[in-house]
Parts: sequence; C-alpha cells; structure tokens
Amino acid sequence: MSARVLIVDDLFPNVKLLETKLGLEYFDTLAAMNGPDAITICEKGLCDLVLLDVMMPGMDGFEVCRRLKNNPVTAHIPVVMVTALDQPSDRLKGLDAGADDFLTKPVDDTALFTRVRSLVRLKAVTDELRQRALATRAFGIGDPLATAAAESGLDSHILLVEDRPGSADRMATALRQHHRVSVEREPFAAMRAAAENEFDLALISLDLEGHDGLRLCSQLRSLDRTRGIPLIMIAETHDRARITRGLDFGVHDYLMRPVDRNELLARVRTQVRRKRYSDVLRGAMQASLQMAVTDVLTGLHNRRYLDNHLGLLFHEGTRNRPLAALILDIDRFKAINDSYGHEAGDEVLRAFADRVRLHTRPIDIVARYGGEEIVVILPDAGMAEARAIAERIRERIEATPFEVLRQTRSLPVTVSIGVAVRAAGDGSPGDVLRRADDALYEAKAAGRNRVVTLAA
Repeated sequence: MSARVLIVDDLFPNVKLLETKLGLEYFDTLAAMNGPDAITICEKGLCDLVLLDVMMPGMDGFEVCRRLKNNPVTAHIPVVMVTALDQPSDRLKGLDAGADDFLTKPVDDTALFTRVRSLVRLKAVTDELRQRALATRAFGIGDPLATAAAESGLDSHILLVEDRPGSADRMATALRQHHRVSVEREPFAAMRAAAENEFDLALISLDLEGHDGLRLCSQLRSLDRTRGIPLIMIAETHDRARITRGLDFGVHDYLMRPVDRNELLARVRTQVRRKRYSDVLRGAMQASLQMAVTDVLTGLHNRRYLDNHLGLLFHEGTRNRPLAALILDIDRFKAINDSYGHEAGDEVLRAFADRVRLHTRPIDIVARYGGEEIVVILPDAGMAEARAIAERIRERIEATPFEVLRQTRSLPVTVSIGVAVRAAGDGSPGDVLRRADDALYEAKAAGRNRVVTLAA
C-alpha cells in the first residue's frame, strides 16, 4: 500500500536516510525541517503519516504531536515519533502527547516498514469514515470531527487475556483505575467473552501456556462480531518476528515485557481513543443516512425512501406477488392549522403518524407522502386484507381525540383512505398509487371519514 509519509527532522542527513528507505518500498515522501512547517503540511491534508523527530530546536516533537492531535482537522493522522531517547518516561511523554508509536534510532528497517504499513491501513479506513461523516454537517447535527477528537480514551471495558497470575493482577490493578477489566486465562473463554460483550480493547499475551496468542489475535480479527476490537499484543523480546506478523495482519499495537505500568495505561488510552474516534464518525454517518430517508416531523420514512423501495417491490422477481397501497389524508386538516395554529397541526401530524405505525405490520412501508398525507405499502396483501387494515386505522383515528397544545385542547380527528392493489397490467408503482389517490378523492367527495377501494 503506497502512502505519503511526512518526515520531520531538523537534520538533513536523517531526512535523506528515511527518504531513501521509504522510497525503496514505494512510499512517497515529503519533508519538513521544523514543527510549524510540519503542522502546515498536515493541515493542508498533504500526508498520510508523520515520522516525527523528537529533538528539534524551537518547537520539539512532543509539542508538534500535541498540536496535531488536538486539532480536529489533523487528529486522525498517525504520528510515529523517531527518537534517540529510549527511556520509559520519554515514551510515556510521547504517548501522552498522542503519538501512535515510537521508533528508536538507529531505525530498524523491519520495524519502520511494518509500522508504516499498519498505520497507513488504519488511516485509510478512518479517511473514508471522515469523508462520509462530514456530510452530517449538512443535516445540522454538529461537527463530528470535533466531537471525535475530544474523546478521552478513559472509562472503557477491556479484555485481558493473560495466564500468568502475577502479571495479570498487576496489569488489571493498574487498568482498573480508569477502566473496567475482564481477565481470561484461556483462549476459548476469551473468544466467548469477546463475542458476548462489548469490549473497547483486548490485551493478549502471545505466550499463553499451550496456546498461540497470535492465533487468538487472528481469530478475533477474522470474525464480524469482534474484528472492530483494537488488539494489543504482550510480548517477550524474542517475539519480534511474531510481533511483525501480528502488525501485518491487523493487530494494532504491542507492549514488551516487563510491562511498564505508565506505558500500559498510555497505549491503552491511545487505542481506545482511536476506536471511539472511528465509532463517533460511524455514528454520525449512520445518523446522516437515517436522516436522508426520514421525515423530520413525523419520524416516518420520507418520499425518497418510498420511491426507492417501491421500485424494488416492482422488480421482475416480485411482480406476481400481491401488493396493496393505502393513501391516508387527515380530514379538514387546514381547519386545524387555521383554528389552533401550526404547532397544534404538527402535534396532530406526529400523533397521526404514531397511530398509523401502531396499526400496520413490521413488513409494511409507512411514509409521509406530503402535507398531511401518508402512504402505506402492504406487501403480500390483497384487496380484502388491505381494506381491513385501512378500516382498522380509520376506526382508531376516529375513536380517540388528539391532545394538542400541551394537552390543553382535545381535537376530534378523522381520516379518509384510498386503497388500491397491484394489477397485472401495472408497469410502475405510480400506476397503483394513482388508483389509490383516485380512491382517496372519492372518499373525500363522498363525505370523508371513510375507506374507498378502487380495482384496476
């Protein structure tokens, strides 16, 4: 997978060395010799990943990383800190600033390429979510990028798979200061727990007695129910080859034994924050999709949804199946608006929609057609069944007055309904709807508060 890698270092030889290594692996590179220039490049969206030197004059790498991660525009860009420092306190400082990982000078080629590929894959998924989530701004439901970037990464539910009692106790105790922790010693129990619970992250020992922890990671990544859980491997120094394999097939991070408590907390927080960032974007995208096919006032499906799904119901494969359409119109609705105001009219529409929905089947399509009209599409329903459903709705609307204006007024409401069924000669959904509309017109002309059926 190719990507644009920004190399940030104030020493030109270091930049050229990394450019050469990455170029041989077909990555595109660009360079910045200081922090402000690096931030500008990231804000313009010109890179997919940042290799960031820590020790720079003026603005050091920690401050650059902090600013990138606190900015909703750049928070999604992976940052790998490249440093000669190899103390736990330095790594903790970088992780607290939001760094996704560390590489220690002299940079190991295998670690470099594995880390870059792994983080670029994650960013590709995030980029797609960001682009789709940005559409939610048009629906007036806030800025999903700002909401996602503000996530703390705390108060999560963590699965710890570790069969060394002392190690499990130490890690669980440290994590329970900020998270809920479930500990499993055996892979089968861990898989069952992961499938049955909503975990935000899993920590997995690679050296489980009698089991391959990497295989458990692979299984969690392969199942639909668990593949979204971030995974952190717990490894020994001799596990370098397995760490590389794990990162290559999608494991998110790793910790080396002996596990430093502060690094454990920081890496867990980083991964949980990243997962929730993606979750917020997915939620925003789903909300925008829902709003695109939902009528805001009534909560019913809108005309767009109705047209699309009617087209599917008229597909060749369903042409011989029965199908009925009801068009419902509130009687004298204009008089309600004129007498009590549009607020009362909106309350009636909402309550009307609720009653219609209550007396239709789960398979039926109920959509606001326009104004005070609602269309109900009844798959697998003939004329007799459709008329019975229409009469039931009409009776329920008439039976109970509608409470409006904070329940200070009680209004009697009736509905007229036109019913039609699909005929052999119908070429499109519009043919059925036209007959139902004609039947509705007859119901209005005959005195309202009635159901009229119209055969082909």
